Amino acid sequence: MKTILTVTRYLVGILFIFSGLIKANDPLGLSYKMQEFFEVWGLHNLNDYTLAFSVLMIAFEIIAGVAVLIGWQMRLFSWLLLLLIIFFTFLTGYALFSGKIKTCGCFGDCIPLTADQSFVKDLVLLAGILLLFVNRNRIKTRISSRTSILILLITTVFSFGFQWYVLNYLPVLDCLPYKKGARISEQMKIPAGAIPDSTVISFVYNKAGKELEFTADQFPDDFDESVYSFVRRYDKLIRKGNAEPKIKDFVLLTPGGTDTTQAIINQSGEMYWLFIQSLQEKDKKQLLQVLDQLAGKLKESGRPVYVITPVADVVESFITSSKTPVLVLRCDAVAVKTAARYPATLYKLVDGVVVEKKAVK
Repeated sequence: MKTILTVTRYLVGILFIFSGLIKANDPLGLSYKMQEFFEVWGLHNLNDYTLAFSVLMIAFEIIAGVAVLIGWQMRLFSWLLLLLIIFFTFLTGYALFSGKIKTCGCFGDCIPLTADQSFVKDLVLLAGILLLFVNRNRIKTRISSRTSILILLITTVFSFGFQWYVLNYLPVLDCLPYKKGARISEQMKIPAGAIPDSTVISFVYNKAGKELEFTADQFPDDFDESVYSFVRRYDKLIRKGNAEPKIKDFVLLTPGGTDTTQAIINQSGEMYWLFIQSLQEKDKKQLLQVLDQLAGKLKESGRPVYVITPVADVVESFITSSKTPVLVLRCDAVAVKTAARYPATLYKLVDGVVVEKKAVK
């Protein structure tokens, strides 16, 4: 039993540390996933706090994982981990059985899991943590209290410090489809060998005040249009496929509303994309400085600069004072958040391939 407890403790601790580190690489991604849950539940007032929730939860995951790994204060951390995994299991179960959330974001964008994979993973973890919880009084650490506290202090500083870094300088490990080396046009195509959705045409008819549904090959023997009244027909999903591009809803519109996406992503030569999530008063001076710096680099070559933002009208009315000739393009807010993990992010592309990206500070 002692060996089983030790192995379980190591596995649970390592998995929590790994999960926390993956999410710590992109805490904004987890905050967006929280917003998705809050929107479904109608808790819109909590959207402003999702980043704080994300940072705290990620830090706790890493700290708790280290505590379990070294066996420190298992009476306390077995309780905390049990409560956390019950909460996680509820979230993944809700995502799976409600169908309203496609993925739970357990391992961020680096290791995407489907809702059913996430739910099974949490059930296995729940079983392991329950074993540790029941036997929490039997687990003793071989590390001194002073050393354990020092390890946890270092872990705490690292957990928050690493997240501060990636929030200010972009993720260390870029797992998004807009990462360096990615050809944007290819990321917008359905992958080769992808499996499309399997659907069947279903018909709904009304008979004596009751709605009945059947497919084209399952019409009842007594079917008669004088008895059955047509209500609707629809494509019923039988099996979900994976025929989706990595980049979706990335559409670039000119001020006049013209879709110029394909022309820009397939443009040859060097170009710059400046993503702006929003434009606050405090950001305006900084934005002008960035554009003026680009002006010096691009004056002779005539390389294009595109400002991509969901608030195109606001940006365009302000940007006229810049020395840099730019084209402001409107893009969906979610797409911009995915491409720009920092409020203002500058991309350099060559022949449609991302060769450099950095946070504009």
